[in-house]
Amino acid sequence: CFVCCVVSVVLVCPVQERGALGFERHYHVTDPFIRRLGLEAELQGHSGCVNCLEWNEKGDLLASGSDDQHTIVWDPLHHKKLLSMHTGHTANIFSVKFLPHSGDRILITGAADSKVHVHDLTVKETVHMFGDHTNRVKRIATAPMWPNTFWSAAEDGLIRQYDLRENSKRSEVLIDLTEYCGQLVEAKCLTVNPQDNNYLAVGASGPFVRLYDIRMIHNHRKSMKQSPSAGVHTFCDRQKPLPDGAAQYYVAGHLPVKLPDYNNRLRVLVATYVTFSPDGTELLVNMGGEQVYLFDLTYKQRPYTFLLPKKCHTSGEVQNGKTSTNGVSNGIHLHSNGFRLAEGRAHVSPQVELPPYLERIKQQANEAFACQLWTQAIQLYSKAVQKAPNNAMLYGNRAAAYMKRKWDGDHYDALRDCLKAISLNPCHLKAHFRLARCLFELKYVAEALECLDDFKGKFPEQAHSSACDALDRDINAALFSKSDNAEDKKGGGPIRLRATGRKDSISEDEMVLRERSYDYKFRYCGHCNTTTDIKEANFFGSNAQYIVSGSDDGSFFIWEKETTNLVRVLQGDESIVNCLQPHPSYCFLATSGIDPVVRLWNPRPESETLNGRVVVDMEGASQANQRRMNADPLEVMLLNMGYRITGLTSGGAGGSDDEDSSEGQVQCRPS
Repeated sequence: CFVCCVVSVVLVCPVQERGALGFERHYHVTDPFIRRLGLEAELQGHSGCVNCLEWNEKGDLLASGSDDQHTIVWDPLHHKKLLSMHTGHTANIFSVKFLPHSGDRILITGAADSKVHVHDLTVKETVHMFGDHTNRVKRIATAPMWPNTFWSAAEDGLIRQYDLRENSKRSEVLIDLTEYCGQLVEAKCLTVNPQDNNYLAVGASGPFVRLYDIRMIHNHRKSMKQSPSAGVHTFCDRQKPLPDGAAQYYVAGHLPVKLPDYNNRLRVLVATYVTFSPDGTELLVNMGGEQVYLFDLTYKQRPYTFLLPKKCHTSGEVQNGKTSTNGVSNGIHLHSNGFRLAEGRAHVSPQVELPPYLERIKQQANEAFACQLWTQAIQLYSKAVQKAPNNAMLYGNRAAAYMKRKWDGDHYDALRDCLKAISLNPCHLKAHFRLARCLFELKYVAEALECLDDFKGKFPEQAHSSACDALDRDINAALFSKSDNAEDKKGGGPIRLRATGRKDSISEDEMVLRERSYDYKFRYCGHCNTTTDIKEANFFGSNAQYIVSGSDDGSFFIWEKETTNLVRVLQGDESIVNCLQPHPSYCFLATSGIDPVVRLWNPRPESETLNGRVVVDMEGASQANQRRMNADPLEVMLLNMGYRITGLTSGGAGGSDDEDSSEGQVQCRPS
């Protein structure tokens, strides 16, 4: 009996522990905790900027790397420094990682001296030094499935793989981006899918993020070596560095079109951080020079830019999200740059009345819109959309708010909302017109004209409205203009793929991969990411309920993932917050930046009424960051030096687009 009791204890306790851990990790981040998040402690020990942070798997150790070339291992729960060692690097450390299944004994660092070092913490010694990169090493990635293997991304454009069981002095090139993008491309970040370690995501120069199948790459190279003709090549026989299907590209659909404009303004687009959701189904990207984007890896979608609605059966029965008694219409026929999707008939269901609480939210959003509180209106519409995802009116109204706010990417989000509204209600009058305006603002002038003509045919009573006349004048002026921005894109290939400089540097394989790229699911706005190229964004919570990101204004931002609404802004640094690493089990966040300290954040007791680090005016902070991203680089540099620039604090937020003061009711008022 004693043995049975012992066995039962041995068997049950681990099950109970696992259950408790699962419960803890499932509920460790909740909305009340987020709203009480505050500063718990500052860990002091570095003498330079802290550029990287890393929790161990259990969450009882935190490693940091700094410009001082030291790494420190902390006991964050007791605010103690356990170990500090010089890494042997001769320049800033940019990445630090615990090697999985090493008992937290092995730590890997990558630095600006182009070196990757492996350290044994038990003896405080550097046991391996790799010097294969020829430019700064920006990120290290590890994978639990491969405990002796890790990867590095560097500004020489290479992704290298290391196996500590093999020759300890060399590494192999897994991916060479220069073969696809030319010698100027720089790899900035990488991460391995936590649920399937065969997938590696890479961020680099430009707006495209790449997802690679490591297993396919290795199998391809193994077959190449075993092939009898591996060493025999002709001029027509080019060996592909990557097999077909081994790479997928992701991009915010509007960014490639914006590249020429950004380049002219010396505004650089570069992915500064990539990470997978805990379940491995989503990819989060902090896009330097722009916003934070979330890509759905399961339900992928192509960029929306070329989708246009085709003939609608009637113009009188369904308008602006409201349906009359009949409500039956032809489905939307979409075409994309020369090909037409399958045609068919669709039943347009009458719009169900919103429940009273959602109707109140919609009315609050309409009131905010009337007061020109665009962001507040967008957030309220988004809150309602989450609860009523099949309501065309909500999408149409949110599109109008996006078009008024005019932050970076707003017109593209508005275009997406218009298309969604039209898919739900093919005769949504305002969504049709707003779609034409969005296409024009996105520089798709010929498509905008076609869409406007289609609108006039569907809704002839609106054909001579002031809004239609104004847009018609704008389109025709652009079509006849000889400027590059008014080029008619319809005659050539998709403009989102055209090279913006050294055309010969982009390979044909790269062009094909870009053409097949997938669009984002969600976009998060408010922060600024233009000054440093190591700025992180992360999922917060075991269910990835929240998104967190650092910012150039010294704050970090927290959004609800599903609504994209900003819920909390906290001052995390005197200058810039670069790093944010959530604890694996608790509502506990470690941050760092330019200050030589690591800051720890958790929910503060309700008795603590004052929290001096809370940014109360989140809207004001977000608007200031949008202006900052669109400012002249010299002005930003002076701002970082402490000078106040008048031009940065006046005028509309983030607006390179002019306000259309002549638009009629068909566009500007929500339904």
